[in-house]
Amino acid sequence: MSEHSNREEIFSKPVRAGKRTYFFDVKATRGRDLYMTITESKRRFDDDGNVHYQKHKIFLYREDFQNFEEGFVAAVDKIDELMATGEYRDPIAEREAKNANSDSTESTVDHDSSVSDESETSTEKSSHESSDDISFDDL
Repeated sequence: MSEHSNREEIFSKPVRAGKRTYFFDVKATRGRDLYMTITESKRRFDDDGNVHYQKHKIFLYREDFQNFEEGFVAAVDKIDELMATGEYRDPIAEREAKNANSDSTESTVDHDSSVSDESETSTEKSSHESSDDISFDDL
């Protein structure tokens, strides 16, 4: 049995993020000290197509929480500041635009099919009617 399997897990929060999952786990040592592990898990396939998970783990001890938080927040703030310059890719905006385009393409396809149905009906009507019989609804 490994040394880490003796630790008591108190809380676990998985966060799915695209192809990765992050696990925020709060644990206690035998001496009842609290700490957190942050695990990044990525699903991978070997050459034979078998699935395995590549994991990277960070141990964060209680006495380091405040410094870690300050560093994390400073880095996120800097990223926000740099993103505001427009000089860097914004994968979140790109994903949202792609999803919006996908949604509008689907509604355009539906709209186009209904327009073509209406125009066929209008064409059929006009071939049987004289130009004097065409109303604004037919245009």
